[in-house]
Amino acid sequence: MKKKVTIRDIAKYAGVSSTTVSYVLNGINKMSEETKERVLQAIKELDYQPDFTAISLSKKRSNIIGVMIPTMNASHEPTLKVDQSYTEFIGGIESVLRQQGYDLLISGIRDTVDCKNWIQKRNLDGLIIFGLTPENFYEEMKSMDTPIVLIDNYEESTKHYSKVGIDDELGGYLATKHLIDRGHIRISFVGHDITNISVDLNRINGFIRALHEADLSVDENLIFDGKGSFLEAGYEMGMKILEIREKPTAIFASSDILAIGIIKALQEHGKEVPKDYAIVGFDNLPVSRYSSPSLTTISQVIFNKGAAAAQLILDMITRESLEPVNITLPIELIIRESTRAT
Repeated sequence: MKKKVTIRDIAKYAGVSSTTVSYVLNGINKMSEETKERVLQAIKELDYQPDFTAISLSKKRSNIIGVMIPTMNASHEPTLKVDQSYTEFIGGIESVLRQQGYDLLISGIRDTVDCKNWIQKRNLDGLIIFGLTPENFYEEMKSMDTPIVLIDNYEESTKHYSKVGIDDELGGYLATKHLIDRGHIRISFVGHDITNISVDLNRINGFIRALHEADLSVDENLIFDGKGSFLEAGYEMGMKILEIREKPTAIFASSDILAIGIIKALQEHGKEVPKDYAIVGFDNLPVSRYSSPSLTTISQVIFNKGAAAAQLILDMITRESLEPVNITLPIELIIRESTRAT
């Protein structure tokens, strides 16, 4: 095994003191330009790799940001497999952190004690949390003095934290109004977990607002809860819609993944989209352009949501942002082949 190169090895090779090498590594200009170049050349030729653990301990900073996402079966792996939106979100975070010399560490949402231990063990500089956590989580986290940014969180107990999100209620309204404008009056709503997920609650509120604005009643028989944002959940909801006696002519699904699963169920049973059912999704994931038919959807650039959260957490770490900041990113209705006029 190749011996690890140390600062003393660099100092001996360059003919300087270990202190001088340390100054160069830490950007302290206490030597001539010639000496600095000699040390940098020695670092390159000896392929010196800094010990980030030691640097973290000495500077009390790790340059690592923790990212917590919802879990399935106590693991985040299935979540990343079944919901492409998390991949887009994490990609946005990583793109900003990498440019600023930070790494990210992903973990599933866990209880408060485990989270505290995780932050301390990894010496995390900040935490980005996607979705909901237990009610007492944020009160308990105050003792950690760790910068936290929340994504898609509308809970009253989190008003003192910085957040990044979109106007989900407006998205639900635009999706439903589009279907109404196409002449549909029996419209289904399919959510992920209407009872527990505030994002879904906001989207269904927009759905209801559009119906009321058009003097249409809300039919509880047309509201479905997928209990998850994955293709299988959408497929199951599609099967349930097929079983309704007074069927809808249009469907608003609270995610593209749900919508594509619904389309699969409908098509397998001889139904055509949009001829028999018009469908609108939410997210505008890349796959929505390539589904058959291509999916009308509410566009939120999830990559940008991750990027905004990453920049916000870095601003908090450098104390450029002290007061809680709420960032609301724009949304847009994207009309494709899955909707048509009745």
